Amino acid sequence: MKGELFDVPTWDRLTTPAPAQHRPRFLMLYGSLRERSYSRLLTFEAARLLEAMGGEVKIFDPTGLPLADGAPDTHPKVQELRKLAEWSEGMVWTSPERHGAMTGVMKTQIDWIPLSLGAVRPTQGKTLAVMEVSGGSQSFNAVNQMRVLGRWMRMLTIPNQSSVAKAFNEFTENGRMKPSAYYDRVVDVVEELFKFTLLTRDVGPYLVDRYSERKESADELARRVNQKAI
Repeated sequence: MKGELFDVPTWDRLTTPAPAQHRPRFLMLYGSLRERSYSRLLTFEAARLLEAMGGEVKIFDPTGLPLADGAPDTHPKVQELRKLAEWSEGMVWTSPERHGAMTGVMKTQIDWIPLSLGAVRPTQGKTLAVMEVSGGSQSFNAVNQMRVLGRWMRMLTIPNQSSVAKAFNEFTENGRMKPSAYYDRVVDVVEELFKFTLLTRDVGPYLVDRYSERKESADELARRVNQKAI
């Protein structure tokens, strides 16, 4: 272990004397292209709640997004998605469950968001909430998969989640969610996401700062310096 890179976490570094005052920024992704998409309806319901709490919300429309590696990353939809990911401080991922898994539409969006863009990491240290809709009985396959992806993307995934069973019964004709225990859970999820975002957005980079990465960076710098001396 390299002593100069070993860091003892301290409370003062987990607080900030001047917390950000702007509205928390949230990116919403949904995983269906259907005309009446219940994952989209649930996304819009969560967006209304986030806005009512004071958040700034942007919803990405996946229509026209190519498959990952099926087009250059200069594609307009890819660029739109990546800019929104960089802009956001928290995200909500909502997918239908299809064949016991999240949809390809959902996975494609996540696959187009890289772990790093130069020195910028679009997802690391940002908060994440996951939700799913099912056509049958309640299931948690999609949210469990998205949790794995959230961890891989180095996001701070909140403990709460929402799984809406028989979603076709839970929305009115005009697309609003009916009062129910499912709706109450959505409110719980959004409220928790908002709190975690306020709590962590100023210290996100410090929360996910890692000894192994500091060590790797130091070693790379040493190699470059030594090469110049040869």
